[in-house]
Amino acid sequence: MRAIIYRGAGGPEVMSLTEAPTPMPGPEQILVRVTAVGLNRADVIQRRGGYPAPPGWPADIPGIEYAGVVAALGPGATRWSVGDRVMGLVGGGAHAEYLTVPEREAMPAPAGLSDADAAAIPEAYLTAYDALVTRGRAKAGDRVLIHAVGSGISTAAVQLAKWLGATVIGTSRTPAKLDRARSLGMDHGILLSPERFRGAVGAPVDVVLDYLGGPALEDNLAVLASRGRLVLLGTLQGPVAERVDLGRVLRSRLEVIGTVMRARSHDEKVPLVDEITARLLPLFDGPAPRLIPVVGAVFPMGAMVDAHGAMERNEVFGKIVLTW
Repeated sequence: MRAIIYRGAGGPEVMSLTEAPTPMPGPEQILVRVTAVGLNRADVIQRRGGYPAPPGWPADIPGIEYAGVVAALGPGATRWSVGDRVMGLVGGGAHAEYLTVPEREAMPAPAGLSDADAAAIPEAYLTAYDALVTRGRAKAGDRVLIHAVGSGISTAAVQLAKWLGATVIGTSRTPAKLDRARSLGMDHGILLSPERFRGAVGAPVDVVLDYLGGPALEDNLAVLASRGRLVLLGTLQGPVAERVDLGRVLRSRLEVIGTVMRARSHDEKVPLVDEITARLLPLFDGPAPRLIPVVGAVFPMGAMVDAHGAMERNEVFGKIVLTW
């Protein structure tokens, strides 16, 4: 099979599209013929040497989400049939023509969506749902602050927060991304120029979804309402916070919740996959779907270097998808 290979850590020069052994499905696994994949910040950071694949997943083939067709069943696999359209989230190896995954971690691709659209769902919606609903406990009437509102996860989070009945405030460095986020349901936009956003949030918020990291922690805590929840999904601006008012954390009973999806065990992933399948996937179907995967750019797999460049320049609103 063909696959994107990382030959060490570094810039785009370490990537190549080359031949690799086709994997074989083990017990209760399926072999997926991959048709489309999402590109994620994790893939870029892994290429630079900062985010290795978890144990048990290919160390040199990146890719954490896919859409495709079941090509073969491993021993004891009964959940799917050959030819079924599936999508899912994995620890690595998705940027290849074939991928083996535990059958219970795969989800059905919505019938009305293209493979490219389906590939934009798993990382964005599983992460956003887990952060908002499971970790952040967002509910109707809450005020939710979503940073980097033009990212793939954030475009999903905006739609999910509105589905829950929350008021959504988003931040971005780009006015055009704020405008597009309003079309997804965002109620208020904050242009991060300068980076501090505290004065523009207005009333306190109940939940913050943050990818910025340490430099934003002080302001994130300052805008939280009593018993508010800060869900930390990334540290794009740095992992260290120099100033934290711990007294406010205590007095207001604030929660700072760190979460990462990639390194979770099979037993952790399966309940979330089952919940998403039952509760969210029907919202992608029908003539007036409640949820829409936001695909900002589609590249052929051979243009992976260009796709990485587009992500590093933060020029795309929504997901970057590649197709075979």
